[in-house]
Amino acid sequence: MAYGEGKNLSKAVAGHVKPAGVTPKEIREFRIDDLGEIKVGDTFDVTGFELGDAVDATGISKGKGFAGNIKRHNFERHRKTHGGKGNTRKPGSIGSMYPQKVFKGKRMAGHMGAEQVTVKNLKVAYISPADNLIGVKGAVPGPKKGLIILGGAK
Repeated sequence: MAYGEGKNLSKAVAGHVKPAGVTPKEIREFRIDDLGEIKVGDTFDVTGFELGDAVDATGISKGKGFAGNIKRHNFERHRKTHGGKGNTRKPGSIGSMYPQKVFKGKRMAGHMGAEQVTVKNLKVAYISPADNLIGVKGAVPGPKKGLIILGGAK
């Protein structure tokens, strides 16, 4: 599926979308079990949804950069007085002496956000077929003007 009007397409993308006769801004691939009557160049609109439908919204969450363990994993800080030694926001011990490594998945400081998130069972609250717009009630992942994929709730 393709979305929007793009410009300056690479030759590979231009050749890929040539049979459909479009110049898309964004291209996404979806797994479909039965194509049925879908052909190259068909368009989709919001008429497939109805008010009150339950949908799943998938998008890329807002990126928060490098975050410490308190912000990233909701750790508590150590005490500031009575022997705290100033290590109030540090993680503490990260492992034992044996097997002398840090296990994968250890909750530590690092990159936070900017990952795929799916919010399930949101309700369709607004549909405008004339403008091809759909409004969803609930917490949709990602920044404003971000690309969101809506699918039927499972």
